[in-house]
Amino acid sequence: MTTTFITGANKGLGHETARRLVALGHTVILGARDPERGAAAAEALGARFVRIDVTDDASVAAAAADVAEHEGGIDVLINNAGVHGPHGDPGELTGTDALGVFDVNVFGVVRTTTAFLPLLRRSPDPVIINVSSGMGSLAITHDPARIESSVIAPLYTASKAALTMLTTQYAKSLKDIRVNAADPGYTATDLNAHTGPQTVTEGTDAIVHLATEGPDAASGRLIDREGPLPWS
Repeated sequence: MTTTFITGANKGLGHETARRLVALGHTVILGARDPERGAAAAEALGARFVRIDVTDDASVAAAAADVAEHEGGIDVLINNAGVHGPHGDPGELTGTDALGVFDVNVFGVVRTTTAFLPLLRRSPDPVIINVSSGMGSLAITHDPARIESSVIAPLYTASKAALTMLTTQYAKSLKDIRVNAADPGYTATDLNAHTGPQTVTEGTDAIVHLATEGPDAASGRLIDREGPLPWS
């Protein structure tokens, strides 16, 4: 049985990913910052809740220790927790704004990945999935045919570009682990005030695909529900 840990899973894409993977037979550990919402979501889905705040070193370490004690290891780590941050006029952005977005979307992935690597290495087929975005792709955001080209979200897009590059670097270095990034696409979630045309189920297609593909699959990819994407 595959054991999967998902950050930011009490709602949105993380919650739907948890629901789908539980239905597919995964043992899902639902990670969330809010203990009440996280515990309620886990109980409803048939998952186990573990509190984790990806911006806090002690919280991440405690979450990894909890999983080590109860499950012993994991097979799949899904770094899903993310924030949008300010959008619009970049002239009003502050360094504090930037630190807040990157602390969750990039630094949080580093913290969580480092803490959970020993647990992943106990698996015969360890997998890391980083929930990135086509909004971090230079090619996509410069393509006038794509909706991503019309959105001004400097910190979110920059953080997702950084996350995709981080994914490729991990994939090159962690030869014993399959590391990929998923682009959910323009999905109706809290991040966009539920304006996206895709359902959360459609938005989790790429994540679920990466979490369930075989050990012969490639590492270092960015994919959406249709397949590989250009990220440069």
